[in-house]
Amino acid sequence: MGAYKEIRDTFIREYKEKPVEYKNRIVKWRSEPPIERIDKPTNIPRARKLGYKAKEGIIMARVKVKGGGKKRATVGGGRKPSKSGRYFTRAKSLQSIAEERASKKFSNCEVLNSYFVGKAGSDSFYEIIMLERDNAAIQNDLTYSNVIGKKGRAFRALTKSGRKHRGLMA
Repeated sequence: MGAYKEIRDTFIREYKEKPVEYKNRIVKWRSEPPIERIDKPTNIPRARKLGYKAKEGIIMARVKVKGGGKKRATVGGGRKPSKSGRYFTRAKSLQSIAEERASKKFSNCEVLNSYFVGKAGSDSFYEIIMLERDNAAIQNDLTYSNVIGKKGRAFRALTKSGRKHRGLMA
């Protein structure tokens, strides 16, 4: 078995053996700020599969997003009550919303990809892989240089989750 398969299997095995520790970690994240920069990914095999490398210019962030339907205020003035629905499903996925929020907070970075980390109550947590636009190591890397050339990838739905909610991926 290859090294990364072994690391992936170790992560999955630890998760199954110690679910209480993972649950406590997610509960602790609820009290932290909604967008927080982190040193390294929680799930290293998943991050590497999506393009993460432990090198200068690559930033990781954890984003908390509230789940549930979008709530809209009721309108007054002679309308049929059954037509004044208050809850609407979102057109975007929570993952795309998390990517946009991270992109807005870290304005000097471009979103490469993201993945789901966990859920506690109505809060969902995603880890976002971002690239610094001005970093020389990123600009000289052929795999990342074309990504930083496109500004606003998260807002134009060019990331994996964005393409998915636009109907371009299965």
